[in-house]
Amino acid sequence: MNRHQDNFTARREARLRYFGGDYEILTPGDFVRCAVTGEPVPLDRLCYWNVELQEAYSSAEVACKRYLELRGAK
Repeated sequence: MNRHQDNFTARREARLRYFGGDYEILTPGDFVRCAVTGEPVPLDRLCYWNVELQEAYSSAEVACKRYLELRGAK
């Protein structure tokens, strides 16, 4: 397969600035990395992030785990 075929998907990591219910795309891309697991999270599936830490999370469970870790560290 070469890059000119239809099923070629060039995936780039985006950079975002997170706000309370939205985010701003600083560098265009297809996904961001989960701060806990390192797995890619497609932008169209991104639902969980931490505004204060500017971190993205792959799921509610991962976001909760991170929250509990941070709460225990204080």
